Amino acid sequence: MVVTKEKMEAWLRRILGVDKVKLGLLDYIARIPRVKDLTDVASGTPVLVRGDLDCKPGAKVGEGDIRLRSMKETLEIGRSRGWIQVIFGHIGRDPQLSLDKVCKRLGEILGCEIKFISDWFDPANLTIRPELVEAIKAAKPGDFILLENTRKYDIERVLWKAKPADIPNLAEKLAKVANEFAEKVARVYVHEAFSAGSLDTSSVVVPAAMDKVALGEYAYGEFSGPLADCLNAQLVISSGLKIDKLDDLQAMIDRGKIRWVFTAGSLAMGLIKAAYQLEGKDFCIGVQEDPAHKDQPYYIPPERVEQAKKMIAEGRQKGIQFVMPVDFVLQDGRVASTLGPQDQQFDVGPATLDLFEKKIGEFLEWAKTLNEPAIAFHNGVFGKFEDPRFEAGTKRFMAQLKRMKDAGVRVYVGGGEGGKALELYGQPDWVTHNFTAGGTVLNALGSEPVPFLVALEMAATKSF
Repeated sequence: MVVTKEKMEAWLRRILGVDKVKLGLLDYIARIPRVKDLTDVASGTPVLVRGDLDCKPGAKVGEGDIRLRSMKETLEIGRSRGWIQVIFGHIGRDPQLSLDKVCKRLGEILGCEIKFISDWFDPANLTIRPELVEAIKAAKPGDFILLENTRKYDIERVLWKAKPADIPNLAEKLAKVANEFAEKVARVYVHEAFSAGSLDTSSVVVPAAMDKVALGEYAYGEFSGPLADCLNAQLVISSGLKIDKLDDLQAMIDRGKIRWVFTAGSLAMGLIKAAYQLEGKDFCIGVQEDPAHKDQPYYIPPERVEQAKKMIAEGRQKGIQFVMPVDFVLQDGRVASTLGPQDQQFDVGPATLDLFEKKIGEFLEWAKTLNEPAIAFHNGVFGKFEDPRFEAGTKRFMAQLKRMKDAGVRVYVGGGEGGKALELYGQPDWVTHNFTAGGTVLNALGSEPVPFLVALEMAATKSF
């Protein structure tokens, strides 16, 4: 399907959230085919696969390559059907990083040679280079081709900071890129990059020109299984550096299932200040409320405190318990229950951990009254855990995840830093499931839809 400038403008209005469509996660999954559904794609057909390639392979298969291994079932389906699979994606945020080692490891996982093309796009003319076209023509059914880091090219990153006002200027360029892929590479597109939640052109623009799109088996399984279960969580543990997680927490609460909220990090500081103000008091949160720090990610503006006040007031009316820190490890290592104007919290203190453990016990008693297993969702870490001085909170709380699972609770960790903490301080079997992508999980459960699901739904339903 040829994409005109006008169609791309309509497409980008959905991608950038200008035109909103009220669809829940399960609505998206129901509308997007999965790779197993592509039974009419003939042997020898080129198929674009947006791969989860952002990893650092270790010395042998099974080390640092979980995202590559997550792609195997989908790629094997394509190989068994004789498709010529052209895999593309990114590694890190640095455009200079290469996928050469990733290509080698993926070949080891699949037990075959994979042709690697290092320079496949002409950025000056926004066209696919002849080298890729010829490689596809020379490929045999079942072959694989892997393209160098998509972020090598500026056009891949052009939507990262795009505003709605930029849409008319970007539409023609992006329509050309999408049409180039359809004309010279493939007209069938499979998304098997669960973690690729950014506004990359390969994820959110290229599908516009495709005749057929599908979710890979791993991505489909994550969305329809563990993530669908998380929609019904009664307990959420949310923490992190940025206060914008407040929007995601609000979206989770609005579903009406949550009864317990544990918080730490900047999110907690905003909620603590809000809780004090609701009682006609105040609580200093140090540099996090100082306008001199407003360009820092940890800064909490007054409007966020107002948002938190409304959330707490409405939540308490619904019977939600908000469990917040009562002491903090400050920048110089001191443990304190209050902060001065120049202070910054970097971890929760021991009294907070005692409180959290007590409240987890109360949650477990409450969970016994349910007619089905309770569900808990944990996202983020409690402090600057990469620094040993501020890791105690995160490290100690990991045992509470095991405690809940041992009591029959289905426990999910939202990937990202929370997943890394589980690897450092716990064991995989301490939880029901540890996602491989933090950002995608928060999008799916939070306030904004996952960008690549928006793109795939539009492409599948031709609704643009």
